[in-house]
Amino acid sequence: MTLSVLVVDDEPLARRAIVRLLADDPEIELLDECGDGVSAVKAIREHSPDLVFLDIQMPAITGLDVVATIGAERMPATVFVTAYEQYAVKAFEANAVDYLVKPFSRERFAATLQRARQRLSTAAGTSAQTATQILQALDALRQREAYVQRIPVRVDEHVVLVDVDEIVWIKAARNIAEIHLAGRMHEHRGTMAALAARLDPRHFARVHRSAIVNIRRVKAIHPWFNGHHVVTLDTGQQLRMSRYQNEAFLKLVSTRDTP
Repeated sequence: MTLSVLVVDDEPLARRAIVRLLADDPEIELLDECGDGVSAVKAIREHSPDLVFLDIQMPAITGLDVVATIGAERMPATVFVTAYEQYAVKAFEANAVDYLVKPFSRERFAATLQRARQRLSTAAGTSAQTATQILQALDALRQREAYVQRIPVRVDEHVVLVDVDEIVWIKAARNIAEIHLAGRMHEHRGTMAALAARLDPRHFARVHRSAIVNIRRVKAIHPWFNGHHVVTLDTGQQLRMSRYQNEAFLKLVSTRDTP
């Protein structure tokens, strides 16, 4: 079964690596290779390939934008190429979407190509179910991208951008959110609810109506009384957890040992 293939990646080395591996297969017809999203959309519409290797991270128009422009239901069978690693892998695996994580081995590439070929041979590669799976995986990635990565705070007459990974915990103080880092604190104007909505829930949990913690900075959780618990952070700070925050408690317990 001969497959017509399009390769899309803004990194020349990664693009050439895929092209070289495809050249080893006599049943592959390389239609074109693209270095950006605009040319990818044009090539997909012009060539109607059987299979596309599509890089997720590209400037201006990303792989997600390419799918949105073409429409998931009209996309050829797609292998997503990503450097997102952990989060993208989870999104793709949860929705049975083919992917490659850069850098990838020859064996991994061969296995991915074989799986794509099998799906196409059963007409699954262009089915409505596959389109739904792609949409679900990309929605998960879009949601991840929507979360804030840096928070602006005022220091004297300057605005400083605080990396969210540096945050230990956040305290509500009326209409001010106190952002506690290791050894210092910044004030951020805005409500706790508004700030919580912008933080990735995989990494931050509200343990009390006035406290959000960085899950990765949790050292221990101890039972207290009347159903309450005390969260100990790696800075030594101890925070009381509301007994109504059962979901946050379970999240902390299940992820505190995860890197």
